[in-house]
Amino acid sequence: MTDARQGLTGDVDHHATGAHNPLLRKLSNFTKLTAEEETALLSALDRPVDFAGGEDMVHSGDSTGSVKLLLQGFACRYKLLPDGRRQILDFLIPGDLCDLHVFLLDRMDHSIAALIPSRISTLSPVNILRFTDQFPNLTRALWWTTLVNEAVAREWVVNLGQRTAHERMAHLFCELFYRMRSIDAVRGASYHLPLTQIALADTLGLSSVHVNRTLQDLRRDGLVSFKGGEMTINNLPGLEKAGSFTPDYLHLQRSKSPPGS
Repeated sequence: MTDARQGLTGDVDHHATGAHNPLLRKLSNFTKLTAEEETALLSALDRPVDFAGGEDMVHSGDSTGSVKLLLQGFACRYKLLPDGRRQILDFLIPGDLCDLHVFLLDRMDHSIAALIPSRISTLSPVNILRFTDQFPNLTRALWWTTLVNEAVAREWVVNLGQRTAHERMAHLFCELFYRMRSIDAVRGASYHLPLTQIALADTLGLSSVHVNRTLQDLRRDGLVSFKGGEMTINNLPGLEKAGSFTPDYLHLQRSKSPPGS
C-alpha cells in the first residue's frame, strides 16, 4: 500500500485505462461514448493514489479543488455530530465521482472515507469545463451521473423517513446490487459489501442491535446471505418486494446511443 499522498510508481494503473476504467463502464449505462471521448476522459485523469481502509479521503472543511473518482475499493460520505455520532449519507463504488461540480463551492461540507483499501484519481475543474466546450455528449453523460446521485439521495431520505427497518435494509441491499451490477462487479448473485453492523446502523438510522435482528430476519426469510464481506441475494424478487424497491431511480440502460442523435 502506497502512502495516500504519494503517486503510484511504475506503469500507469490498468484500472485507470481503457475498458478497465469503472467510470467508462458506468457511463455506458447512459450512452455510447466515442473513442475520442473515452480518450479525452482517460487522459484528463490524474495519477492514482491509494488510501488505507478507515482513512479519510476528503475532510469536511477542506478546500474543494479537483473532483475525486473512485477507481477501486469502497467508500462512504458521512457527517459527524458534535458528540461523535455519524450519519453515512451515501456509499461510493468504483466509477463514482465525488460531486462533479463541487469545485464551484469553497469548502467541503461533509467527509469521504475509504472503508477498505481504495484508489482514487482526480479530474481538474479545467478539464471538466473543457469537456463542456468540446464534448457535449460526454458532458451529458457526466451530468447523468450527478442526476442519478441526486435520485439516490432522495431515496435515502425516504428510507430514513418512511420505511421500516426491514424495508430500509432490503432496499439498500437491492440498490447496491443494481449499482454493482452496472459496473460488472456482481458474480452470480453476490457482490462485495465490506460493511460492519455498526456501519449499517450509521447508514440506516438504527441501533446495532436492531441491525443484527433485521439482518437475521432477512436471512431467515431466505432473501440474503451475508458473510465475510460478501452479500448474496438469494431471492431478488422477494428482496425487492420486502424493500418496496424498484430500480427506476437509478436510470440504468437508458440508451446506447448519444442523446439527441
